[in-house]
Amino acid sequence: MYPFLRMFKEMARASRMPPLGLFDTHVSHHLCWPWDLDPWVELNNGRTLTLYDLGRLPLGARTGLHRVLKAKGWGMTVAGSSVRYRRRVTMFARITTYSRCLGWDERFLYTEQSMWTGGECASQVLIRSAVVGSAMGARTGIVPPSELAVALGAAPESPELPDWVKAWIAAEATRPWPPEGPGRLGAS
Repeated sequence: MYPFLRMFKEMARASRMPPLGLFDTHVSHHLCWPWDLDPWVELNNGRTLTLYDLGRLPLGARTGLHRVLKAKGWGMTVAGSSVRYRRRVTMFARITTYSRCLGWDERFLYTEQSMWTGGECASQVLIRSAVVGSAMGARTGIVPPSELAVALGAAPESPELPDWVKAWIAAEATRPWPPEGPGRLGAS
């Protein structure tokens, strides 16, 4: 189940913090609870992504993103992610998460987040998000991130994305879609 109480706590905390610029870093603090664990008694990989949500949502609130999305009738969805896990996070570990916007291309916004315990980086994620428009409840497609930037008071041009992000974007462009599934491979 999604940790709504934790989300409300993080959003309430963010509402009392000063606003951030579009490329500033939001820092959040979490605890690895017993219900966050997998059978190997470490932070579950799915819960890791959920804890990253609990960093990105306050980041959006503090940068004014949520205000703009609401005013324009836009939504936001995760369109891709890449996680690198490097250290175990165990029960009751104190976690510090850093979340920041790196920039955008013609279609997507890119956010980098990292999770730290005991002074060491446990994991890092690159999140590709799409802003989606809607009219009368129906989706109208992807809103160019440059439009979002202007609505946030920033320049429409993104800062140059880091080389590793550009390489990930290029690699993702080679992935076939839709993927070959069992029905397409002739397996039953």
